[in-house]
Amino acid sequence: MDSLFKRLGVLIGEPERPGYRHLMADPAVRILARDRRLTALVENITGKRLIPFKATLFNKAGKANWLVAWHQDTTLPVVRPPSSNDWGIATIKDGITFCQAPARVLREIVALRIHIDDSGPDNGPLRLIPGSDKERLSDKEIDRAVTDGPQVTCTLGRGGVIAMSPLIVHASSKCTSDRPRRVLHIEYAPSFDIDAGVRLSIA
Repeated sequence: MDSLFKRLGVLIGEPERPGYRHLMADPAVRILARDRRLTALVENITGKRLIPFKATLFNKAGKANWLVAWHQDTTLPVVRPPSSNDWGIATIKDGITFCQAPARVLREIVALRIHIDDSGPDNGPLRLIPGSDKERLSDKEIDRAVTDGPQVTCTLGRGGVIAMSPLIVHASSKCTSDRPRRVLHIEYAPSFDIDAGVRLSIA
């Protein structure tokens, strides 16, 4: 994994930039995403063999010190906008179409967050609300979940991995120290044909 960390260090050419999308195009990231240690972890969680389709690098350090408000991850990259009524609005990000997905599809997705740095309470760790990953929630429902539910702060060491559903309500605070917090976020799905007439795009 050290070789991947060095490769990601090359990718981070702008330390003030908060993130890098579409990293499945990078050979080193693709190799890691398909590493048996990661795919086995996903299989143990879901009981299915899932395939990676999206990778994003979050870079929280220095000038790229940013706050992430409580939210769910509800968009997926698709080859073309779905015609199904239960898929929502489509947007274009860096030339790739992303569309709001229904909860039944999002429940099939697993994200792995691979920590390039130690993640402690002082450098903006992931926070989440357990049990909030059943349905897509409105803004008011998210606020209620945050108010009513316990909040868990996820701290772990360099090389640690967190598995999560895109539907879980999560957030992160700004760093209060100079220590960077870089995370490679990889998403897995049971198939590229994720729904009737809907095919995932590589991102």
